[in-house]
Amino acid sequence: MNAHGMTGQPASRTLVVAVLTFRRPLDLAGILPMLVAQLHDAREGVAGTVLVIDNDPAGSAQNTVEVAVGRMPGDDRALVRYVHEPTPGIAAARNRALEEARGANLLVFIDDDERPTEHWLRSLLDVQERTGAAAVAGPVVSDYEVEPGPWVVAGRYFERRRLADGTPITVAATNNLLLDLAFTDSLGLRFDTTLGVIGGEDTLFTRQIVAGGGRMFWAAGAGVVDVVPRNRVTKKWVVLRAFSSGNSWSVTTLMLLQRRSPKRLAAQVELTLRGALRAAAGTGQIVAGILLGSLAHRARGTRTLARGAGMIGGAWGYSYEEYRRA
Repeated sequence: MNAHGMTGQPASRTLVVAVLTFRRPLDLAGILPMLVAQLHDAREGVAGTVLVIDNDPAGSAQNTVEVAVGRMPGDDRALVRYVHEPTPGIAAARNRALEEARGANLLVFIDDDERPTEHWLRSLLDVQERTGAAAVAGPVVSDYEVEPGPWVVAGRYFERRRLADGTPITVAATNNLLLDLAFTDSLGLRFDTTLGVIGGEDTLFTRQIVAGGGRMFWAAGAGVVDVVPRNRVTKKWVVLRAFSSGNSWSVTTLMLLQRRSPKRLAAQVELTLRGALRAAAGTGQIVAGILLGSLAHRARGTRTLARGAGMIGGAWGYSYEEYRRA
């Protein structure tokens, strides 16, 4: 695929698929040929490239990319580009992708430990073209290195949302997201680097799109498979992830408001009340689970309690550093 698209006709739109990576050579080597195949499967009139953003300060992914590209057919080798972003943090890496994609029409984010399903990219493009959306997100399905235990399964910790194709949404993660760069550039949007080790930079970014008048839609056919490593199917990890989810929601909600805004205190009180209600409901569910001998009630109650506690902490300035590096 070149600037004229697969058919030789001039491309009406240009696309960058950004895959962010940090010390996952096997995952990265596996996904690169898949992404090139997705470019070939994309709509006519769309010319695309794959951009690897290596967030390891040591630049460890460069050799992996060179080897993977060397195994591709000659015409495909020019479709992959490597960039080293040594500044630690996922927000810095995502901002580098925005900078490197400048001049393109569309930017798509996917993680190195994910695998796109058939027609993933085409589905994102179809919904964007049909709706004129500022952003389009798709579903994520978990695949496990080791099967999670009964408690994690009963708590539904890895269940993701499922929506009808074309459903409007107000928030999205960036592990499966298409952006209209003309819109995000018009607002001057960038990922907040203060959230680099906290998480929630994608929550804030997509909520800013909506706050700025942009529309986001769901592409039901644009699924990716998330390969979950064994260290993420433990009780400790999933509970802390639930806490982090609630925490980042409160943190980003307050970041959307001016620091001295009279609405800020009201938002803090509202987030605290909502968090307290969740925590109380979760505690009640745990107690019911103990009395009834229900594993599902105990596990789901713990998830609800953790998310509520995270919301309360975030409302009053506590930020859980989920992505802090050793």
